[in-house]
Amino acid sequence: MAEPDSDDSLNPMSILIDELQNEDIQLRINSINKLSTIALALGVEKTRSELLPLIIDIMYDEDEVLLALAEQLGTFTPLVGGPEYVHYLLPPLELLAVVEEAIVREKAVESLRAISHEHSPSHLEDHFVPLVKRLVGGDLVNSRISACSLFSVCYPGVSIAIKAELLQCFRDLCSDDNLLVRCAAASNLGDFAKVLEIDDIKSEIIPIFSNLASDEQDSVRLLMVEMCVNIAQLLPQEALEALVMITLCHAGEDTSWRVRYMVADKFTELQTAVGPEITKTGLVPAFQNLMKDYEPEVRAAASHKLKEFCENLSADYRENVILTEILPFSQELVSDTNQHVRSALASVIMGLCPILGKDNTIEHLMPLFLALLRDECPDVRLNIISNLNCMKEVIGIQELSKFLLPTIMELAEDAKWRVRLVIVEYMPLLAGQFGLEFFDAQLHSLCMSWLVDHVYAIREAATNNLKKLVEQFGKEWALAAVIPRVLTLSEAPNYLHRMTTLFCINVLSEVCGQDITTKHMLPTVLYMAGDPVANVRFNVAKSLQKIGSILENSTLQTEVKPILEKLTQDRDVDVKYFAQEALTVLSLGPVSRLMLEEEPMPASEYYASSWLNSSVPRDLRFVPQCLP
Repeated sequence: MAEPDSDDSLNPMSILIDELQNEDIQLRINSINKLSTIALALGVEKTRSELLPLIIDIMYDEDEVLLALAEQLGTFTPLVGGPEYVHYLLPPLELLAVVEEAIVREKAVESLRAISHEHSPSHLEDHFVPLVKRLVGGDLVNSRISACSLFSVCYPGVSIAIKAELLQCFRDLCSDDNLLVRCAAASNLGDFAKVLEIDDIKSEIIPIFSNLASDEQDSVRLLMVEMCVNIAQLLPQEALEALVMITLCHAGEDTSWRVRYMVADKFTELQTAVGPEITKTGLVPAFQNLMKDYEPEVRAAASHKLKEFCENLSADYRENVILTEILPFSQELVSDTNQHVRSALASVIMGLCPILGKDNTIEHLMPLFLALLRDECPDVRLNIISNLNCMKEVIGIQELSKFLLPTIMELAEDAKWRVRLVIVEYMPLLAGQFGLEFFDAQLHSLCMSWLVDHVYAIREAATNNLKKLVEQFGKEWALAAVIPRVLTLSEAPNYLHRMTTLFCINVLSEVCGQDITTKHMLPTVLYMAGDPVANVRFNVAKSLQKIGSILENSTLQTEVKPILEKLTQDRDVDVKYFAQEALTVLSLGPVSRLMLEEEPMPASEYYASSWLNSSVPRDLRFVPQCLP
């Protein structure tokens, strides 16, 4: 008896049953993923007679297992004997199509759609269509939701009588009492319409479409906006206005902002579907209404579509429509109370420059551009500056600079430092848009002047800009145009400006590399170690620590180490602390005997004692942690 038991233990069905009864869910999922292998081992007859009934018995497992099963069954046609026997897969997939978990149902419906194409016309009528009818007539909402996705795959292959029955079933779903069922039917209306004849679309689908577009629930009505695009693509041009445009215009004026938002979001797709003539007579007024909608979300969505909508207009009337019917509404949006609307407009308005040409751009778009450039919202300003290239290519750099520079100078010299900071932060982006030649001629001096601004935040932003500018224009440009100007600040009477020199060297060393740092910037840092202000001296120590990582070891030993050791003997405790820290970080070896005999004082004590031991007036000193 031992041998039969052994043979039975190796039986694929026995193995599968044992694994499916295991408490470990991952093991059960793995066994489902191996169903095709088991089916191959069993053969087509046993797969149909034994494996599929077993699958039906496990329909009450965890959702993860059922999801894997629904996916596997979609590829099972060859394993049950080919198209002739594909209908054997329908019972388990029908059960999976009505489970509670949506993702399992969707995968089951996907598999049903996949295997529907392998049914012969007779099998469609004998097996697949009855399945659809059972789902449509099911008491469970899940059943009717799943049925909505199956009409488009079975309708083309059945007889005229069955087609009529399927159309009636679909009409029933579109008028179902349950909202979720009507939403599912509305979502699949476009796919179903694609497999119908034009006459059937006009007589059957358009009435369904109109009813759903006037549904009491906005969740259904907003789905019909996308369906409007699909149906418009199927109808001849002469039928569009009578059959679709009325519904579309009603959707654009719907009481629900979500429906109007969907119209704005899909507007350019609708424009492409209906063609240029209907666009001029029907869609331009609708677009105007969306641009002045009382909900900001709708206005923002319409603003996002402005450029694409104008590009899609027929060349015969494009310029005239933009100037007379679109730009007046755009001017209102420039001063819109909602920043998201203004930001959306700023992201696309520059795209109208190539459409309108040089003269119209200067006359009509430039005022909008300058107004948005002064906007209080940073996203609006960023969107405008990011798209400057569109205008530059149309009107030229000289014309653009004539209008742009006065605004930049006005903002750069504003009494409010936060306004000045905006232009400082956008300067690398402006430099990239205008190029090196224009930057050197018009903006370079302005950038360098910010290094001595009386507000630290401006000086800090200007310092960080130097790194970004060097990354754009190269080391040679930095050596010729930036570094000499920075090094002159080391002789400035104001110690804050001298400290700015050190901060600039810290960031420039990262992009200029070892050679330029060693030859041109390191001597200035070493010279500033003798500065009379302690704040400058301890920032020298911090700068040496910062740039020391890119210097050669010989330079560190011969030039940097002696200066740091000297600073460890400074009368100011903060200078001592940062000098010792730099020596340690740079691994420059032991320091003098005096330093070794002294136990390093904690930084907090240094900071507390620095106020008492320094010759610098208290109101001019900074706590080191607060320094940049």
